[in-house]
Amino acid sequence: MEDQRDQDGASVQLGSEQAAVSDSTMVERTAPDMTVFACAACGAVLTGPLKRLPAVPEAPDYAWWEAEEMGPSPATVPSGCYAIETEPYGPPLVVAAAPGPVMPRHGTHYNIDGQPLVSQGPRGNIVMNPDDCHALTTRHASAACCGATPDGGLNQVCACGTLVATLCSDCCLPYELHLSPDHVRALPSPLNRLAHG
Repeated sequence: MEDQRDQDGASVQLGSEQAAVSDSTMVERTAPDMTVFACAACGAVLTGPLKRLPAVPEAPDYAWWEAEEMGPSPATVPSGCYAIETEPYGPPLVVAAAPGPVMPRHGTHYNIDGQPLVSQGPRGNIVMNPDDCHALTTRHASAACCGATPDGGLNQVCACGTLVATLCSDCCLPYELHLSPDHVRALPSPLNRLAHG
């Protein structure tokens, strides 16, 4: 399985909780089977069955400033799918040598001294459509005009009290949910057994 991960080219870092789970419960990188994600702390299932995409799609173009009602942009990831974020995402944000996206699919960001910032946050987040996740509530979200931003890090909590994900839902940002690989487990969907049975 290690060779398969190397060939895939995506360096997903599994957290200690997920790494302790047997290989049969981890996401197979090339398998078309469906996966559900559960809280690593309590086992609560957080998503329906999801199919893995080869990469995180580009965020849809959305003229949020022209929208009749303020709200989230169209979702980056189609419903029923997920992808692995290979770039750093979330805090800490550090001063960069040159301006560039602070995080994937985000514009440039500057500190109060006008210096450009980039993320040195974790890699390997599981990016999905926020509407495909249930049983989470928002906590510690960075303030924005009409939604949550990822600037403060994990802001979605499981019913057991464990922070497991980062929601990005402000109108001018990509609409995404990033499950933390350190705080969730990937499990084969029961639909897989039906399909292969």
